[in-house]
Amino acid sequence: MENLLPIIFSTSFAYSVLRVTTPILFASLAAIISDKAGVINIGLEGIMLFAALMGVISSAFTQSVLIGVLCAVATGVLLSLVLAYFSLNLKSDIILTGIALNLFSSGGTVFLLFLAAQDKGISVSLQSKVVPEISIPLINSIPVLGEILSGHNILTYVSLLCVFLIHLFLYKTPLGLRIRAVGETPNAADSVGISVRRIQYMALMISGALAGLGGAYMSMGYVSWFSRDMTAGRGFIALAAEAMGRGTPLGTFLAAIIFGFADALSNVMQSLRVPAEFVQMIPYVTTILGLVIYSIKQNNKIKKYRRNQV
Repeated sequence: MENLLPIIFSTSFAYSVLRVTTPILFASLAAIISDKAGVINIGLEGIMLFAALMGVISSAFTQSVLIGVLCAVATGVLLSLVLAYFSLNLKSDIILTGIALNLFSSGGTVFLLFLAAQDKGISVSLQSKVVPEISIPLINSIPVLGEILSGHNILTYVSLLCVFLIHLFLYKTPLGLRIRAVGETPNAADSVGISVRRIQYMALMISGALAGLGGAYMSMGYVSWFSRDMTAGRGFIALAAEAMGRGTPLGTFLAAIIFGFADALSNVMQSLRVPAEFVQMIPYVTTILGLVIYSIKQNNKIKKYRRNQV
């Protein structure tokens, strides 16, 4: 504990928290968009995993960072369209469809990696490009704050900017209003001429694009290679963050920071030779505790509402 506290209160630890929060934040924002439209995107884990693989493959073959990121985003959109088609057109259960997508992604990405590069599980033979890090002028010269906020990957800043943009999109644009209307009262939205299915398709596509950015960061920012199941449950953690954040961009951002803190803490504890089994469970225990606290608060609100009605 004596060695742990100085590390936690250091600027390098705060820097790492933002770094590991990035993919969770992208996926959490993706969960917000789909949830607001009344469709839960359980397939975030699988979408991120496929996007991470396609980002590595496309950037390695084209030697272009931009093409790699765009291919990752396109992969996220395409898989979201598949999810939307099965759930909205064929009327399959979206939860089961999302789980099937996650399971398919776990093995399917390994198979595609072998077809593309004959690598088994890790893309050792693919020379993937990496999204560069940038130093923010003025901020980088501020003591302490500059060490925390400057020098991050470009996609980290994109994720932070997306928190603000998603808020504006949902609450200040006509499409955002329609998405929320469809999610809250689909029958009423349909009665005034809003195509519920069309809006849900669009919401899932936006959700897939954001998840694709999270996947691109995993393989082209967080590290520079792809490995089997490298998302390690971040898609599910993002769903928990969205629930804890009450479906608001700011609240979800704060919840994602909490999970990022737990993830960064597990990395630090691993370096201090804490048993690997204990270290690996920290982010998931944090997720469970967060959902328990969220459920208790929700139940208390429901009970209070019922008492007031009486």
